[in-house]
Amino acid sequence: MDNYAVILIIMALMIGISGLAGKIKISVPMLLLIAGIMIGFVPAMPEVEINPEIIMLLFLPPLLYDAAFNISFQQFKTNINTIGTLAIGLVFLTTAGIAVIAYYLIPGMTWPLAFVLGSILSATDAVAAVGVTKGLGLSHRTITILEGESLINDASALVAYRFAVAAVTGVSFVTWKASLEFFVVLGGGFLVGWIIFKALALTIGFFRKDAMVVNSLILLMPFVTYLIAEHFEVSGVIAVVVLGLGMSKLSRTKFPDHVKEQSRNFWDIIIFLLNGLIFLLIGLEFPIILKKMPHIQIWTYAGYAAVIVVVTLLIRMARVYLQQFNLQKAFQGKRRISEEALFDSKTSFVITWSGMRGIVSLAIALGLPATLNDGEPFPLRSEIIFLSIAVVLISLLGQGLTLPWIVKKLKL
Repeated sequence: MDNYAVILIIMALMIGISGLAGKIKISVPMLLLIAGIMIGFVPAMPEVEINPEIIMLLFLPPLLYDAAFNISFQQFKTNINTIGTLAIGLVFLTTAGIAVIAYYLIPGMTWPLAFVLGSILSATDAVAAVGVTKGLGLSHRTITILEGESLINDASALVAYRFAVAAVTGVSFVTWKASLEFFVVLGGGFLVGWIIFKALALTIGFFRKDAMVVNSLILLMPFVTYLIAEHFEVSGVIAVVVLGLGMSKLSRTKFPDHVKEQSRNFWDIIIFLLNGLIFLLIGLEFPIILKKMPHIQIWTYAGYAAVIVVVTLLIRMARVYLQQFNLQKAFQGKRRISEEALFDSKTSFVITWSGMRGIVSLAIALGLPATLNDGEPFPLRSEIIFLSIAVVLISLLGQGLTLPWIVKKLKL
């Protein structure tokens, strides 16, 4: 009953704060994050620790599905070059960049541990990208690039994380095996998502006029898809994204209007609740992590986190502007690049600044094993978790609160 009461209180707070954000014209995710931190420091507030498995299984599938469903498939296809570059190449580049900084900056940080930290913080977050950029009036192309990148890059980050943790626990790293497994994980996720989409399309075709059955199936399948993909040790993220993209295209041509309207209203409520809870829970988690850190290390590690945020921004900026240059060069060279795929320097800066870390980074960090294979404690586990949540908070608050001002100044 105590847990039940806490859940009801958190839900009520989230709904109330979301309504207040609309009244005072502040981004809902940012206000929820700030409120979560403040509430977490209230002595009477019970500790609410996030279970990483619940995040990955309960929150991630519907949020990924909804983001993929609402993305423009044509825009996604047009910008696939940029999306692929940021979602795969930039993830591994960021992992390496953070690892180098962490190794030389943080005492006791070994190369394997540095790569663990780098992989945790390498991917931008789909939830943050959708939540923070909503209502800013950005172009469809910019939104598609940001959402498309953050939908796919989780898979790249999770693969990098898996190998980094294996290195810490003593498993040898073989480059060709890692590369092969990466493509198997991504390709397997695509295959699982495509097969389930085809099966779901046939089932919905049979029940297409029964709105309740159709919408119930659509609600259930992101969870089923994610679990099946993870069971076969392929990317559940990619599987859910493929399902969402497929269902988006199918709904426009095959769904009756009353089914589409009911589905949209239903999903709007679900996503509103899940999005709000995610940002509030991130804020509530910070005081708990703070209590577990030695007081003498807090400000030092907060400084390390700030440096990591700056480094990730600089790496991202360099890669985004290089992509802009490469696309323009390819277009001028009459290669197969659509003019709609090009973007200018202002858009490059917004894409750079919108790359925030979020709930997936936090869930991965909290999911770090407590012990190694030999039973020894996982080295620097508390420090890595603190750094991860500090980077997430600095990234979300620093970039999220200033993004509307930047968009206004750049007149986008």
